[in-house]
Amino acid sequence: MSQEEPEFNSYYLKVKTYYDEDSLSFKSRGESNPLLARIRESFREESEPLQFKHALEIGYGPGFDLVYFSGRQKAGKVYGLDISQGMQHVAKEAIQSAGLENCLAEVGSVEDIETQFPGIEFDFIYVFFGGLNTVEDLSKAANHLDRVLLPGGKMVLTFVNKWYLLGILKPLLKLKFGLAFRRLRKTWGGYSLSRFLPSKCYSPADVRKAFSRFKEVKHRGYSILFPAWYEHSKFSNRRQTERRWKWDAMLNRTPLWGCGEYTLFVFEKREK
Repeated sequence: MSQEEPEFNSYYLKVKTYYDEDSLSFKSRGESNPLLARIRESFREESEPLQFKHALEIGYGPGFDLVYFSGRQKAGKVYGLDISQGMQHVAKEAIQSAGLENCLAEVGSVEDIETQFPGIEFDFIYVFFGGLNTVEDLSKAANHLDRVLLPGGKMVLTFVNKWYLLGILKPLLKLKFGLAFRRLRKTWGGYSLSRFLPSKCYSPADVRKAFSRFKEVKHRGYSILFPAWYEHSKFSNRRQTERRWKWDAMLNRTPLWGCGEYTLFVFEKREK
């Protein structure tokens, strides 16, 4: 079911170009980052209980989770959609190396799901590390996901959070006002300070509004006190970071759950 690469508008062409460049080193950077690995492990733990016949990943990057889930549930099939052809090349190499036949990686944005995977309905959809932060319109993206998700199907969606408290306070203490308030702008720009990524950070309220037609099963915050993934070089003490992980778990029982670097939501499509 290999499809041709869709035509992208000017917005998505910028996103595509950014990640095509990123694909050259993305895999090695991901494999060498222990903080990223710890967060990814938790995302997977939230997703593993969900059985599927057809699963969909939006923003699969180098294919870490395509390979993981298709290997874990070989009776099901995992479909992936990423805007970057560079990422597709890396992901396909990983799929072939793992010898997986129940995994398909195609190129496209969230608006291209039905054209890239015609006639497929999914019982599980997941988006790790904020793939939906780069969509052109989050509410319209929710409409596309709604159309392809089966009633009773679940989604595990993660977002780069607008109200990352430490991400605001630490730059403020250094009088770096532009950096402190980047996430609060209408357009965020991504993590890099030297390259621009069309993107937007979302508060929990923004996410709930866009996905209001779905039942919210669970929510969780990440890196409230646990270091953000991009600070991994500053935190080599595993005992210290695990202690902070436990603090995060406690804060998730309070209103501060929504003040971390990432938020995770589990949504279920209501039965008709």
